[in-house]
Amino acid sequence: MKALHPGMAAAERRGAGGGPLAHDPLAELLDDANAGNRDSLGRILAATAPAVLAVVRVILGADNPDVPDVAQESLLAVKDALRTFRGEASLTQYARQIAVRTALASRRGRGARDRLLERFRRESAIEPTIDPAVDPVARARRTAAFRGLLDDLPEEQAETFALRVVLDYSLEQVAAATGAPVNTVRSRVRLAREKLKQKIENDPDLWDVLQGEA
Repeated sequence: MKALHPGMAAAERRGAGGGPLAHDPLAELLDDANAGNRDSLGRILAATAPAVLAVVRVILGADNPDVPDVAQESLLAVKDALRTFRGEASLTQYARQIAVRTALASRRGRGARDRLLERFRRESAIEPTIDPAVDPVARARRTAAFRGLLDDLPEEQAETFALRVVLDYSLEQVAAATGAPVNTVRSRVRLAREKLKQKIENDPDLWDVLQGEA
């Protein structure tokens, strides 16, 4: 399955169940940051902030007024979670995972669904970086279906599907990030795809969301 935001599927994606993890220079700052070194902490947060913002914008919508606040909440969550970082992914990957969870929680907790869907009805194009080759109207409808699905799914399915689609994680990487067995991850993705299919079965422009998943 293609990621909704290709820039998130970087070469550093390896690790977290996807093979040997390349050297992560940010990890060298971790001990000092956890010991209270504000400079090291600031460098980690500054380095991961663009990736966090990108994830939040994909899940909430680039023009959602909650994006800055949710991105900030995500960075605070990253800061609080640094002590539990086990090195199974890069720090940037770890921050992205936290951003996915924070943004999903925001969608549920702030009543964003109706506001977003109404905006999608008005817009003819969104997120031009998602895939320039796709017609803007079809892209908007596809992404609207994806975001609406996140509101309809149970929490664990929504997180699994977001990691799979937004971060372009393999099933093994999702399993490592969520602590669930691969078979459970596969089942959650399948159920999410079936639910999405129900939403868009009469809309062929959105069919490519479902493609490529075993």
